[in-house]
Amino acid sequence: MKTLIENYRSFPGEHCGSSAMRSLLYHYYDLELPEAAVFGLGAGVDCVHLSGAGLDSAVVVFGRSLSMEADLCLALGVDYREQTEPDDAEAWELVRQEVLAGRPTMLSGDIFYLDYREYKVHFPGHRFVLVGFDDEREKAFIADRINAEPEVCSYAGLFTSRNPPEGISTHNLWGRFHGTEPTRDLSEAAGWAIDLCSRRMLGREATEMDMLSASPDLHIASGIAGIRSFAESLEGWGSRDDAKWLASYNARCIEKFGNGGGNFRRLYAGFLRWAREIDPALVPEQAPNLAWRAADGWTALSAILGTASEDDAAEELWSRAADAADEIVGIETELFESLAGAGA
Repeated sequence: MKTLIENYRSFPGEHCGSSAMRSLLYHYYDLELPEAAVFGLGAGVDCVHLSGAGLDSAVVVFGRSLSMEADLCLALGVDYREQTEPDDAEAWELVRQEVLAGRPTMLSGDIFYLDYREYKVHFPGHRFVLVGFDDEREKAFIADRINAEPEVCSYAGLFTSRNPPEGISTHNLWGRFHGTEPTRDLSEAAGWAIDLCSRRMLGREATEMDMLSASPDLHIASGIAGIRSFAESLEGWGSRDDAKWLASYNARCIEKFGNGGGNFRRLYAGFLRWAREIDPALVPEQAPNLAWRAADGWTALSAILGTASEDDAAEELWSRAADAADEIVGIETELFESLAGAGA
């Protein structure tokens, strides 16, 4: 059997999750939003600091929330649900039937196994949309953020990506829209999302990371506390045997893999400007510039770590990196304190 949803319009973008959700909202609701608005309406900004021996890099920092896609739909009042599936064969049959019914379907997986991307390292949680398949060729048609036209991925690569044998798995996560129209207008949705994001970043709201932190083998901190935890860890990197690898991986994780760090803050700055245009009362005047300053801070931190990854005498660079992260703590604390309560 072979099928392709030909009327699906894929918007290329800066980030996998926000570009995928932008395209899905347009397809299902004829709602055309800029990518920055999609990211911000999903309360997408976060800082997740993970460390543990079982990770591909023993220390990892991510710049967005785990639940952005679902939170975007909560903000808009749209019925969108995500679920995991432990059985790989059943997981494929479920999303296959969605596409046969003409419904493009959100998937998640480790980008390392998606053969059309040719990634060299593991990066879990990548978002992409299934829009078709060809059983005879054992090929899936994927809408991803780089190109407007569908990518072609082998079944083997797709299935392994969705539930990989090593590293972090999202366990065949997929999402479905259940046909309801949005119940909040854009001003109400923006206010809801700003309030949620601020409370999470300031540690006043529980997140999905709190459920993961029960693992004894994994240290997790998120929000401003995650940035602070990452800053504190940087000072000790110079004494680690894997210091160069940690620096190399995280330099790219901040600015390249998943487009975290600086790019997420730039998207959020664009969202705050967009929200001010809808309703100036939602966003303090200085907030978009603070988000932009935070973005520049993350970009600078990535550059320091990149240099440290190639420097045999990098002791001074670890302190510089920690200082740069501490400066980001201050900027983002000011940003989210200024936003706290603004969307309530």
